[in-house]
Amino acid sequence: MKKLIIFLAVVGVIAAATVGALQVLEIPTRLPAVPEELTQRAQFPGIPNARYFVALDTEPFVRDVLAARQREQEFFASSGRTGELPPVALLALSGGGDKGAFGAGLLNGWTARGDRPTFKAVTGISTGALIASFAFLGSDYDAALKEVFTTIGPTDVLTRRSVIAAIENDGMADNQPLWGLISKHIDQSLLDAVAEQHRRGRILLIGTTNLDARQPVIWNMGNIAASGAPGALELYRSILLASAAIPGAFPPTMFRVEVDGQEYEELHVDGGASSQVFLYPPSLPSVARAMGETLSREGSAYVIRNSWLSSTYDPSNRRTIDIAARAISSLIQTQGFGDLYRIYLTSQRDGFDFNLAFIGSEFEYEPVEQFDTGFMNALFDYGYELGSNGYPWQKVPPGWETAILSTQATATTTSTP
Repeated sequence: MKKLIIFLAVVGVIAAATVGALQVLEIPTRLPAVPEELTQRAQFPGIPNARYFVALDTEPFVRDVLAARQREQEFFASSGRTGELPPVALLALSGGGDKGAFGAGLLNGWTARGDRPTFKAVTGISTGALIASFAFLGSDYDAALKEVFTTIGPTDVLTRRSVIAAIENDGMADNQPLWGLISKHIDQSLLDAVAEQHRRGRILLIGTTNLDARQPVIWNMGNIAASGAPGALELYRSILLASAAIPGAFPPTMFRVEVDGQEYEELHVDGGASSQVFLYPPSLPSVARAMGETLSREGSAYVIRNSWLSSTYDPSNRRTIDIAARAISSLIQTQGFGDLYRIYLTSQRDGFDFNLAFIGSEFEYEPVEQFDTGFMNALFDYGYELGSNGYPWQKVPPGWETAILSTQATATTTSTP
């Protein structure tokens, strides 16, 4: 998927740079963008607290986390249990395109092993966003999760456009097939199930990027599902589509919002434009303390990276498109490592046991094309086997052990007479 996205995006940039002779272009239109000063006030009618601009203000997010804890305590008590709330399990699902089959297989295998926890919170970006609802709802949705990642092919995800789309359209491929796939599996019954878990104090979050504001956006899918608003299901589906809308490759998802009765339109793309994976804002505990609350809980943080950790060696041609593609690929890889380090340090500070899963170097199946059904089935089976046998979770992000050894060696050298 990454190669396809990079190729389409780079072709788009190159094509756009060569059309100076064209005088009149018909490009997709839109309603006015939300003015900068109104960004955080934009709302969806009937769906309060649908999302958060956490880089601008974390307090609304913290308030909803505290409200979720209150609902959890009430459900805990209504079930006849007493004492402190039990330790929590948190799950973060990364992007990765067709390699989401790894996470789908791992979760199915984890269920088969019999010790998969009920996650207090699940977060997802891009293909991780497509996995997240099923992972959140548990083993009853394992079959649907498997179907999504083992029975589809390229035509179930995208329809390629001509090169001219780089200058007259909003993406090099049409993701309408993906909308159909999402609509097939994300129905009212699933929405109702998410709403019920939300009422029990659990949290489901999806990340997109508001391209107008150039800000990451975290969507509270439980708030949306439980709102009962007429447009809740369409909004839920649209968020999943937006989270996987690679800018330049797929069309952005347009969201109509209101401020003081005035209608605007936001342009959202893949959450991966902001981060490859996320758990929760690092400022969460300190903001809660400033509000007079304490957020402290034992538990485990699980991160499933739907990709390899190691870089793939592949000599580049001295050609513009190859150089640009390799640079973008390297940027995505490095950003993903940075995300893992942030999650690791945050979880260590807050007392969570860190666990990382990823595609190992031993998996060497070469796909024939993007969303190659054979490749995805092999990757699903690989993840399933690892999950069912008890995945050997890595306890630190890549390079961390090397950094520790280097620090210890330096300390030893410094202290030696």
